[in-house]
Amino acid sequence: MRDALHEIVEEFADTPKELRLPLLLQFADALPPLPQRLLDDRDAMEPVEECTAPLFLAVEVEPGQPVRLFFDAPREAPTSRGFASVLHAGLDGGTPDEILSTPNDFYLSMGLDDLVSPLRMRGMSGMLARVKRRVAAGMSA
Repeated sequence: MRDALHEIVEEFADTPKELRLPLLLQFADALPPLPQRLLDDRDAMEPVEECTAPLFLAVEVEPGQPVRLFFDAPREAPTSRGFASVLHAGLDGGTPDEILSTPNDFYLSMGLDDLVSPLRMRGMSGMLARVKRRVAAGMSA
């Protein structure tokens, strides 16, 4: 697991249970805005159907360059937005190998499974699966 993501997982795991959801909401507030080029070309973003909220992502993979991740999640969906922000903070700028080696269930170690519905946890899994699929496709292109 990439060090940045590992630190985020540890931060959640070390946070008292009653403060984990507020921490996720802090991440939701920290999700960076989309660059203008993606705002102008919404077709470049992939919907994440596993999310209950309308969430979209774009992954840029260029040979020899860090992977870039972009997420668009509505403020009215703070849990999904928080998960997107965790992925962005933990994986953006990583190598393809770092991202592809991320455990598919890493988020279970965050201690949110009894605070967030299984449907929303499935959204986190869906986001990561789509990111990995895009990275793998970018490496073979």
